Amino acid sequence: MPADVKPTPRTEPADVNSTLRITEIFHSLQGESSRVGLPTVFVRLTGCPLRCVWCDTAYAFSGGETLDLVDILQRVGGFDCTTVCVTGGEPLAQKGCLPLLAALCNAGYSVSLETSGALDIAGVDPRVSRIVDLKAPGSGEQEKNRWENLALLTARDELKFVLASRADYDWAVAACRQRRLFETCPVLFSPVHGQLDPAQLAQWILDDRLPLRFQLQLHKLLWGNAQAR
Repeated sequence: MPADVKPTPRTEPADVNSTLRITEIFHSLQGESSRVGLPTVFVRLTGCPLRCVWCDTAYAFSGGETLDLVDILQRVGGFDCTTVCVTGGEPLAQKGCLPLLAALCNAGYSVSLETSGALDIAGVDPRVSRIVDLKAPGSGEQEKNRWENLALLTARDELKFVLASRADYDWAVAACRQRRLFETCPVLFSPVHGQLDPAQLAQWILDDRLPLRFQLQLHKLLWGNAQAR
């Protein structure tokens, strides 16, 4: 959707009975993915079955408020922004996430989903860009990776690797090469904030001539850990 075209949110989603636990809905700049820097409305769902050792959104593990799709769409529409990111926690852990994604697409938004890759992405609306975060060994959650998801990815999706060490980097490169991930969709490598020197990761990528995108978390450069957007 062109950036200058404002969507008209539907007031009657297909499933008005769907409800979700929502930690927060806010307007900020996208800090990651190929959409970095775009003004975006974030819908952060509550709950996550993973416990990555470097997680920066543990506050979303519990709490939040229960909202139905009408309420969520009304809040999103109040920000006058055409780009929406559904995130968490792990958004797909709530069954209401799928109708939410469809409702946002039906309302005309450009929608992305940030998911850990531990849960099945098959039911996600095909209009959504799926940002799948494969867990490296340093996360402590490598065993949760659902490798079957890789066969479902298209060129409109993205794979993200958050890396804490050289061992994580080597693991990610091997996974990408063995599974031909560089040819599947855009691949993103980023360092764990405060653990892996970004310049060192950048040099490894350049030395190995990797066809991927290096990224830093823009929101942390702008606002620090106090506002993990």
